[in-house]
Amino acid sequence: MDSPDLWVGLPTLDEPPAPVWEDPVPLAGPRKLADFPVGALPGWLREFVAAVAEETQTPVDLAGCIALSVLATAAGGRSVVEVRGNWREPTNLYVVVSLPPANRKSAVFALLTDPLYEAEKQLRTLTQPAIVEAEMTARLAKEAADKAASKAATAGADERDELVATAIALAQTADSVTVPAKPQLLADDTTAETVTSRMAEQGGRISVMSAEGDIFDIIAGRYSGKPNMGVFLKGHAGDRLKVDRQTREEYIEHPALTMGLCVQPQVLDDIGRQEGFKGRGLLGRFLYSVPKSMVGHRKIEPDPIPDQVKETYRRHVLDLTLFLAEWTDPAVIQLSPEANAELKAFQRRLEPILEPRSGSLGHINDWGGKLAGATARVAALLHLAQHLTKGHTVPVAETTMRDAITLADYFTSHGLAAFDAMGADHTTARAQSVLEALRTYRWTEVSKRDLMVKLSRSEFPTAADLDPALSLLEDHGYVRAQPVVRTGGRGRPPSPRYLVHPRLTDPTT
Repeated sequence: MDSPDLWVGLPTLDEPPAPVWEDPVPLAGPRKLADFPVGALPGWLREFVAAVAEETQTPVDLAGCIALSVLATAAGGRSVVEVRGNWREPTNLYVVVSLPPANRKSAVFALLTDPLYEAEKQLRTLTQPAIVEAEMTARLAKEAADKAASKAATAGADERDELVATAIALAQTADSVTVPAKPQLLADDTTAETVTSRMAEQGGRISVMSAEGDIFDIIAGRYSGKPNMGVFLKGHAGDRLKVDRQTREEYIEHPALTMGLCVQPQVLDDIGRQEGFKGRGLLGRFLYSVPKSMVGHRKIEPDPIPDQVKETYRRHVLDLTLFLAEWTDPAVIQLSPEANAELKAFQRRLEPILEPRSGSLGHINDWGGKLAGATARVAALLHLAQHLTKGHTVPVAETTMRDAITLADYFTSHGLAAFDAMGADHTTARAQSVLEALRTYRWTEVSKRDLMVKLSRSEFPTAADLDPALSLLEDHGYVRAQPVVRTGGRGRPPSPRYLVHPRLTDPTT
């Protein structure tokens, strides 16, 4: 007969041993964000960006990203980069920086965009005589056509045909006179319709530069009541844009819209939740920057921007903008063989991480799929900033493409963080929701049915939508699936059950 002592401390069949839990692995900790590579900018631009960041005590990311938008405003719609074969990229960009309030965004925007407003003023001065002449020609032609029409209306039968023909010819002449629009480079708080009209007036290009995020509200339908993003989709890609409505008819062969925006972090959170932005591809067209705020760590007496650095920046932005403004057919920027080889190597590195199931950019491969093209655009802009009025005469150098790739790596790091905020990784976002429910209700064991009762049906429409989140939580050690045991009989099988990590039940464990 066995001694009773042999059974002391051993579990009985009715009391299985308590499971041993290891520390769970966090679902998604804060991402390590790359520093803005200010050294990738051409010398004169690098000096000004660094000086602006110092004087305003703002992250250099803000001035650096807006500087790229300034270059894109100068070159967009007036130049293209020829990559290889039929692959050409326009040189406009969509850039958005996310920063909390009190970060002196307006001051940075003013310093960076002032030369663009000066260029706009100079272009208006240069075109004013032609506008006045065209207006006078159009007015005189219309008056002549109206007089001829009146004369034809009262003419006798013997001369009516000749006078009608004359009136028609004069009316056609009056209708053919085009009055040039006043040059405009920048727009701010505007609707999708006025963006389209401005581009049509300005030879296919316009730039929206703003220190606020109102443009996203406008795209989402502030004025129309529904999302209106056609012009913003086509304006990035350069696809033909035709508007044919009762009130207006506009056609743009190659639209080039540039956007340089700074928004509060809440804006990214909000647009990630708006259905109108999902699945249309607009968010995949932006380059994102989410720098750390310097509020609370700023110098009280920073160094001011040196006058020479500011004047050099002003002069170079003016030179580039005014030179390219004269181009009707776009200036074609060529890549050197070495630059092309660098871009190909970058594409080979990029392609595997776009794989939807295993790639680090798989959950945002709409954005990642446009990154090589964005890199070519940035390379062309850096090249133009180096050569100003001669960029179309020399190819993009290997070192310039490397600088563009460095910037692409920066935007990849920050893009991942931005899409985290917008909930692009749906499985992780849903797992976070389940984790929050487990913490709230402190179950030691829970069924899928129990969870479905407590979770939002908008986030989890069916029980099947819960499976990927539970699998991820199990992989990270937060829950453990229990065997499904039928107690007999037919009917619906029991709901799968999960043991919950004790730390979620009792945070002190």
